[in-house]
Amino acid sequence: MRKLVVIAVVLAGLWAGYWFIGAKGVEGAFNTWIEDRRADGWVSQAQDVSTRGFPNRFDTIFTGLELADPDTGLAWRADEFQILALSYQPNHVIAVWPGQQVLSSPEQNITFEATTFKGSLVFDPSPDLPLDRSSIVIEGLTMQSNAGWTAGLEAGQIATRKSSVAPHRHDIHFEATGLLPASSFIQGFAGGDLLPPVFERALLDASVDFTGPWDRHAIENARPQITRITLDEFDATWGELGLKAVGTVDVDERGLPTGEVAIKAKNWRKMIEIAEASGAIAPELVSTVTGALQFVAGLSGNSKTLDVTLRLSGGAVFLGPIPIGAAPIIKIR
Repeated sequence: MRKLVVIAVVLAGLWAGYWFIGAKGVEGAFNTWIEDRRADGWVSQAQDVSTRGFPNRFDTIFTGLELADPDTGLAWRADEFQILALSYQPNHVIAVWPGQQVLSSPEQNITFEATTFKGSLVFDPSPDLPLDRSSIVIEGLTMQSNAGWTAGLEAGQIATRKSSVAPHRHDIHFEATGLLPASSFIQGFAGGDLLPPVFERALLDASVDFTGPWDRHAIENARPQITRITLDEFDATWGELGLKAVGTVDVDERGLPTGEVAIKAKNWRKMIEIAEASGAIAPELVSTVTGALQFVAGLSGNSKTLDVTLRLSGGAVFLGPIPIGAAPIIKIR
């Protein structure tokens, strides 16, 4: 019995030593990363970095955290930020954003607050920390910009998983309910009369190929860029409008997409009004596009629902041979 007690005490002492050494190592690694970013020209500082959670956790709490990338002009600050991990599984971390955080760009500052804002990230066991899978859950989100708009989200979730098929491909799932788009965006459509204020739901399943891995260098240096998007399912409901889409597009180094996307649209005439109001379709093309879509919709036997394939090429979106607008530029800053 005495031997068992001695063994238990020794093991407890060893584990305590491991935890304290590990906690100091975690703190040191984060502080070094902050200092390295500052040496690279970033604004990078934290009022305090501390690790707690003995004996089974490494819970690191940052207070007064500020980061700003001089190359992109993007900056982020948070009153408090937490990175939580089990001491015996340090490559799986939980990130928690309590309180208020501010994302800034050269154009505006956006303040975020949420009742729940947390993420789970699992990294491969490598010094570069390549991302294997992740999920972020958000509830009760409000956003306010100093440019004068507000937005919000009732609930949302995004999950990613590294694909086993291609080296830099990630499978992505996103769903959201009660999305309140930016107030300035809604008011831009005929003073808000064309669209209801709340986006009821949206669902997205896709796989995305990137130019490189999402690891620590993606934050420290340059973000990987998108080279291909395979849209397996997109399903959204916004008032009387319904939209579904599938397709694949390749993205070149300029961010221009090329490919085809099959669209099924409910109440498509209202969508034409919205596209005209937003400037996505030039006024001189509205009658041509409406006539073409009316013909296509009539082929399906339901004039209110449209099944059509859009082609993206040369920086434009085409309906058959007719260019109906500019293609989006797909770039990650």
